[in-house]
Amino acid sequence: MWSIMAAEGTEDPSNNLPVTELYEPEVADLPKPDVEESVKSGADGGDTGISTASYTAEGEEEEGGGMPTDFERLWKLTIDNPQDFNSWTDLLQYCEQEGHIQASRQALNAFLVRYPLCYGYWKKFVDLERRAGHNDKAEEVCERGLKAIPLSVDLWIHYINLLLGTLNMNLPDSICRIRSVFEEAVAATGWDFNSDRLWDLFAEWEKEQANLKFMTNVYDRVLRVPTQLYNTHYEKLKTHLTSHLPQDILSPEEYSKVRTEYKQSQIQAKKERSDISADEEERPPGAEEPADSDSEEAVQKMQELLLVSREEIYQQNEAEVRKRWNYEESIKRPYFHVKPLDRAQLKAWHSYLDWEIAEAETAAMTAEVTAVEAHEDSKQECGAGHKRVLILFERCLIACALYEEFWIKYVHYLEPHGLEEARNVYRRACEIHLPYKHSIHLHWASFEEKHGNITEARRILESLEKTVPGLAAVRLRRVGLERRAARLDVAESLLKETVDQSKDNPTLHAFCSIKLARFLHKLCKNPARARTVLQEAIELSPDNGRLYQNLLELEMSGDLRANGGVIQQCVAKALAAPLSPKTKILFSQRGLQFAEDFGTTVQSVLSMYEEHQKLLQEHNAKREAENSDYDDPEKMSKMDDGSSLTVPPQTAPLTMPHAPMTTPPPSMMGGDMSGSYGSYGNWYQQYGGYGSYQNPWSQYNQYYPPS
Repeated sequence: MWSIMAAEGTEDPSNNLPVTELYEPEVADLPKPDVEESVKSGADGGDTGISTASYTAEGEEEEGGGMPTDFERLWKLTIDNPQDFNSWTDLLQYCEQEGHIQASRQALNAFLVRYPLCYGYWKKFVDLERRAGHNDKAEEVCERGLKAIPLSVDLWIHYINLLLGTLNMNLPDSICRIRSVFEEAVAATGWDFNSDRLWDLFAEWEKEQANLKFMTNVYDRVLRVPTQLYNTHYEKLKTHLTSHLPQDILSPEEYSKVRTEYKQSQIQAKKERSDISADEEERPPGAEEPADSDSEEAVQKMQELLLVSREEIYQQNEAEVRKRWNYEESIKRPYFHVKPLDRAQLKAWHSYLDWEIAEAETAAMTAEVTAVEAHEDSKQECGAGHKRVLILFERCLIACALYEEFWIKYVHYLEPHGLEEARNVYRRACEIHLPYKHSIHLHWASFEEKHGNITEARRILESLEKTVPGLAAVRLRRVGLERRAARLDVAESLLKETVDQSKDNPTLHAFCSIKLARFLHKLCKNPARARTVLQEAIELSPDNGRLYQNLLELEMSGDLRANGGVIQQCVAKALAAPLSPKTKILFSQRGLQFAEDFGTTVQSVLSMYEEHQKLLQEHNAKREAENSDYDDPEKMSKMDDGSSLTVPPQTAPLTMPHAPMTTPPPSMMGGDMSGSYGSYGNWYQQYGGYGSYQNPWSQYNQYYPPS
């Protein structure tokens, strides 16, 4: 069953790093249980099921025997309506209460394929495997979850705590492994405004390992990131710098630099006081500087120099935080949920994204201006601005994953930076989060066609039509794609198939028949076949005025002298059809216009004129009868006392200025005839109300006496 309107399903809500480094969960990377997901969705987006094949963890025997008592019943509910989030949560809660590991695995794997952004269930899955003593599988599940939602600070911390609890920290390889995971975590989510806990955990872990220099490096890095607890990080850094000797917490390069700055400041100060000691007088060539340890005063002065250099960075970061604070405060639900977001939240995300993009563009323009002077700071700020935009988009697409407008906005931002990055965003949206939203699939197909990837565009549309069958918009997009690819035979076969399959829907059948007739007439240059299509459609829908309209225009596009009789027959057929009086008047008016302009005999003009007058008289008589009901006091008294339901009487039919005979009616085929049905009034807007149709033709009485 084909439908003109698209079915959206029931999921309605509710540095220049490439975006693939931030989030690139290919479908293959997502959890793939031995649960085969079969899509049986109809046009309403329902009936998508997951096979009930049992799931067994790889390399293990089934545990716990058969499934719990109510598992099959709850599992079937998710099969019957997989887009019902509550059915899934009921199933998962039941499995958790029963403590059945096999049932829990099957349910969690199937659920996380459909809803991979629910980080809380990834954590539950990890804990499930860990409690069962399967640390390797717990680690594997955590890694899969981080591929699906790499911006989850909670999931990264959960992963790190898992490693800290399972690895032998006495081994050097374990230390390297943990530090490597920390680096991956801050690379993926360290620029998130709410990533403070991750940075703190990283710094404290380095402190536990007695790596004070690494700890300094962590605090120096977060000092440049606008986060919610930016001030706390700075206070901890100051405490760290003033609690240890500089040589213990600084890299050799930075320690040498700050020590040199200190000595130069001391020499300059003593020169100004003319109090240069003998030790500081010029030494003979080749003499080495005496080796002495830093005094307490020297350490204090160097610590002050360190604080001064970082104070400037802190002030700059604080300014960035202040810019974003109000935007962050307006975000009330940063996590994923199927429940719809209110308009205020959607507007908040749009405003925040627009502002961050504008900031990045400003930074990029500044970098271009200063490129000649090779300002390194400007280049770094440009890269940081782009990264902030990427992070904010990824944050937004967690909370707003079910809103295609944000996915499309992301693509529009990424397209100038790289086609593959934009393509990955479309892939994530269409294959993971919005499989039943046809509009974003159409955007993706247009994107691929625009960039010359016709094969991929064709695959996208064919796949969409299988997932959500019966959408006329998708079929017409496929027709347009094949037509633009010069495959007219394929386009024609698609249209013919649609016409044949829509006979049980007369409105859609007429719509597609008009499309096919125009295709045959305009592109295939075969008016005979186009005429046949329209005539067959009229037999099925004799009350559809659009079919008669297109048939009339088809006949009038040929030789008017040769087709005069056929055109008059077409008008007569429309007048004899069960069409509305208003529609018949329009066809009659068109026939009279044709007879006047191209008729070969005056009898044909007179005949059309008389027919037109009869239609007008019948229509006006009916209107007067309707209006008289409001003038009859007895009928008015019988009406309800409710004044709100009373229609005010019309004392006279609408009138209009006189339209001269020389003004031709607008062309019926000037635009696309596939618009909405019933818009016949647009053909002759200058004629005003139907009650005044005799005005343009009243002058015929001057030289065409009534018979």
